[in-house]
Amino acid sequence: MGNRMHEITRVELTRDCTATMVPWGSATTLPAGSRADITQRLGGNFTVMVGGNLYRIAGADADALGLDPEDAGDAGYADHEELGDPAERTVDSIEAAAWRRLATCYDPEIPVDIVNLGLVYLCQAIPLPDGGFRLDVRMTLTAPGCGMGMTIADEAREKLLTIPGVEDVDVDLVWDPPWNREMMSEAARLEMGMM
Repeated sequence: MGNRMHEITRVELTRDCTATMVPWGSATTLPAGSRADITQRLGGNFTVMVGGNLYRIAGADADALGLDPEDAGDAGYADHEELGDPAERTVDSIEAAAWRRLATCYDPEIPVDIVNLGLVYLCQAIPLPDGGFRLDVRMTLTAPGCGMGMTIADEAREKLLTIPGVEDVDVDLVWDPPWNREMMSEAARLEMGMM
């Protein structure tokens, strides 16, 4: 995909479209005919600029942008093949799949996934009595007042629930320790031009 995820593309909405205002996290509807600049295509979602404001549009609504859901930068998941056999599901394999899945969640304002941003503090698989697993995740945000927190946490939860063998997911937003730029991976700092 290369630089395509960072290209700005101007489109006109072909239909009314549900969107989430960034950074407030409130739902709204963008009307058909609105001009939108697509600023980010990552993790199965689009970030668009309409009328000077940022919005997040789900990949499922790609048709409103004149695009296909695959254009949202979601690489898909190999975990269904890897974890298809229940006998091969272990705490380690479930946790590894969960970290890969979390790395497909993006802050709509920053082209770096939440793992490389250092927002995920814990991802732990807990075996359940019936043979499945619960995932406990503790994560934070770059700023405590970010209204997108629940949106990002809900996306993480939804993606984690698609891992074969995962029956329950608890995503807890925490503020201690407070996030800082030192928590970012080296790759994230390079992407953001901080090195």
